[in-house]
Amino acid sequence: MYYYIVSTLMETLVQCSFGRRIVTRIAGRYLAHQEGLPKLPVPPLQQTCERYLTALTPIVDPEELNHTRQLLEEFQKPGGVGDRLQKGLEQRVFLSLYHFHSYLDYRMPVVIHSSPGVVLPRTEFSDRQGQMRYAAKLIAGVLDFKSMIDNETLPVEYLGGKSLCMNQYYQVLSSCRIPGTKRDNVVNYALDKRPPTHITVVHNFQFFVLDVYNSDGTPLTVDQIYIQLEKIWNSSLQSNKEPIGILTSNHRNSWGKAYNNLIKDKTNKESVRAIQKSIFTVCLDAPMPRASDDMYRTRAGVQMLHGGGSRWNSGNRWFDKTLQFIIGEDGTCGLIYEHAPAEGPPIVSLIDHVVEYMKSSEMVRTPMVPLRMPQKLRFNITPEIKKDIEEAKQNMNIMVHDLDMKVSVFSHFGKDFPKSQKMSPDAFIQVALQLAYYRIYKHCCPTYESASLRMFRLGRTDTIRSTSIDSAKFVKAMDDPARHNTEKVALLDKAVKAHRAYTDMAIRGQAIDRHLLGLKLQAIEDLAALPEIFMDTSYAVAMHFNLSTSQVPAKTDCVMCFGPVVPDGYGVCYNPMDAHINFAVSAFNSCQDTNATRLAQALEDAMLDMKTLLEQTPKAKL
Repeated sequence: MYYYIVSTLMETLVQCSFGRRIVTRIAGRYLAHQEGLPKLPVPPLQQTCERYLTALTPIVDPEELNHTRQLLEEFQKPGGVGDRLQKGLEQRVFLSLYHFHSYLDYRMPVVIHSSPGVVLPRTEFSDRQGQMRYAAKLIAGVLDFKSMIDNETLPVEYLGGKSLCMNQYYQVLSSCRIPGTKRDNVVNYALDKRPPTHITVVHNFQFFVLDVYNSDGTPLTVDQIYIQLEKIWNSSLQSNKEPIGILTSNHRNSWGKAYNNLIKDKTNKESVRAIQKSIFTVCLDAPMPRASDDMYRTRAGVQMLHGGGSRWNSGNRWFDKTLQFIIGEDGTCGLIYEHAPAEGPPIVSLIDHVVEYMKSSEMVRTPMVPLRMPQKLRFNITPEIKKDIEEAKQNMNIMVHDLDMKVSVFSHFGKDFPKSQKMSPDAFIQVALQLAYYRIYKHCCPTYESASLRMFRLGRTDTIRSTSIDSAKFVKAMDDPARHNTEKVALLDKAVKAHRAYTDMAIRGQAIDRHLLGLKLQAIEDLAALPEIFMDTSYAVAMHFNLSTSQVPAKTDCVMCFGPVVPDGYGVCYNPMDAHINFAVSAFNSCQDTNATRLAQALEDAMLDMKTLLEQTPKAKL
């Protein structure tokens, strides 16, 4: 059951891996492009079976591999089970909906297990005025981005001359996840007849509705937003309030039951609906405990991911909200987003836009019109709701103590070095990650890297399986004194090229994981019993991603972070800048075999050793 959960939700990751391919933006009304996009292809069954066996080769023993080979031969016989499932899949309108539903079926808390956090560059303010001013400018920047979405003037993105699906840009604002006792739902109010004109602001666990548009439809100026935020701050000085938002951090089934109980009360229902309908949420956080400079980024990372626990800012959230910007009084800023509606690209585009917007000087003269007092949202806390809050607090604190995190800057080189060697920076980093893991554990493990499927209509992600036959050969040879450096360089080059080839295959819809997931879910729908290939030990191993990774390139010097997807695994996210690389590595303290700091150090050593190998070895004709 455990690996089934992982296989249906290995997509709790983030964003794309386009490697060296550059995404370009061209102005235009992007919805016109949507209709012309191809739908996600269903790869040939034989092709996927062959590629699945190849992917298994470095991670399962030969005997197990042989058994799986026999099962696959049986599975893909003409007129057999696989053939029937394949035909069923080919008749589906959108295979990508399977991906969306798999998020909503996931019952673990969204905190750590699903929702990524983003740490923005450290800011200089250290008091509430600085916090308010920063928040006001940020809100104005998001509204500026929203105007491009609303007016359809957001530039269409292209990859290799082909337009990409822009649907996810429509999903991140004015949307929210709704808990259920068995399955969740996502609501989006952006296309309502009267779309929302307010955001929610939370401070000291208290939620406020802040209208961000004037009656004529123009957005409030930065100065006006600042005045309104000051009012909110002054109206929420009490810090003894029940942290109602912490309910959203609980296990989805528990939260689903608590939610149904919470909204029985009319006042509570209206308050919850106001949060759900808001364009986005801004969390004005209390300062976290001070950290040394080398630990600051790590502390900021955990603040974005979970808020630090019930004693700190974990109750200052509504984790079901798609977008929450977090602005700490001590200058620690970033965001957390709920993953079901979108992957990383629209989030990163929004961040880049807002950060650029915040650099500009504010020239708009503020009209001297009185603004309505922001509305404080009321909650009636019954003894039963209080009990649910206490349970959520305890569970959150357990999760907080279990997360092992290391956020660091690799300052020795950035994507400039792999490029100078004519290597894909992403592939170089992924091979280094394979080497780091192998050096610690003396074996290769299943590795997930997310690849964007936005070449296709409503495409989300597929898996780049970074552990390849070629990467395994390289990592085993790297520290072998009997192997010559020229041979090691040749193996490194092959490993990098193999990763590059798999990436190209994945973004064109020809990888194996989305197809296998589709076949499995089709079998659950159609058959009395699961086919043996999905009950096989090899399948359990293949879907147990000890390394769950994602490249999230941004212009902004930020880093995304997320938790591991298996108890004995790691979450690794990175943003390669020109001359340095931002890394976030996570693990669980409850697993004695994993350690985030150890892997981060091993990764740094691996990258430096690979650089030295390339620089010290005369260029051979590879």
